[in-house]
Amino acid sequence: MRAVLLHQFGPPENLQIGEVAAPAPRPGEVTVDAAAVGVQFLETQVRSGKMGGVLGGAPFPVVLGKELAGTVGAVGSPEHTHLIGKRVLASTVSTGGYAEQAVVPADSVIEIPAGLGTEDALALYRYGCTAAGLIRAARLGPGDRVLVQAAAGAVGTLLVQLLKAAGVGTVIGTARGEHKLALIKELGADHAVDYSAAGWADEVRAGLGGGTVDVVFDHIGGPVSKAAFGLLTGGSGRFVTFGFSSGSPVEIGPMDLLGRGLTLTGFTAGQVWSRPDHARELVTEVLGLAVAGRVKAVIGQRFPLAEAAAAHAAVEARTTVGKTLLIP
Repeated sequence: MRAVLLHQFGPPENLQIGEVAAPAPRPGEVTVDAAAVGVQFLETQVRSGKMGGVLGGAPFPVVLGKELAGTVGAVGSPEHTHLIGKRVLASTVSTGGYAEQAVVPADSVIEIPAGLGTEDALALYRYGCTAAGLIRAARLGPGDRVLVQAAAGAVGTLLVQLLKAAGVGTVIGTARGEHKLALIKELGADHAVDYSAAGWADEVRAGLGGGTVDVVFDHIGGPVSKAAFGLLTGGSGRFVTFGFSSGSPVEIGPMDLLGRGLTLTGFTAGQVWSRPDHARELVTEVLGLAVAGRVKAVIGQRFPLAEAAAAHAAVEARTTVGKTLLIP
């Protein structure tokens, strides 16, 4: 079968299509014939070597990729034969997703509900789970004013929609460029602001009539995130950080919190996926909202499997919107 091989850490061009042996499921596993494979920002960091430790010392060449959608083609145990032919969402244990087939734990697959396309379901899968988990972590109230940083990204597009579906008071999304700002508005944000423009924080305040925000969801980091932190309501504001795509974590010290009575919450997807039943609950919730027409998948770009290098380059350049998929 065809798979995308990484022979050494480095630039996107180090991802090369090649032929490898098709995987065979062991007891407790199933093989999924991939219809679409998700690309995560984290995978670009692993490929570059910045977060190469995620591979745990696995020898090269390695096949990156964790999330995929497709049809169960083979099972390793008789009790899972009912899954053969089912459309499912699935995650590999650590790697192996950038391929025409992948082996995954049988008890982790989630059937795709009728009425929802396979690619759309994949775009809603892991990042939808992340967005739903973030909302729960923020302890939102019905009148809250919420700022979503990088709202045109894979998580941000879903956060905006899920927040509106939850009935929060005001949602403000930030992004860079008119195209992304228009998308944020289309998804239901009350205001869209370009965080690369001078004085963008003042524009957020203006959109709130001179007010502040109750919650910030952020994974940009650096000075942009520190400016967003300054927009929080004293005494009750919550800053939820789940990464730093800029390469620099936001610098928030104890006195920043104590002096204004704010809360800082760190969140990772691993906190959710380490509790499989909880993760399944969140994914099922998001898929149900999609079937009901209250949330839609945003697939900004699709690349053939053989063009994984181009997909990584686009994600790193931040020219992408929504979810990026590889199509075998």
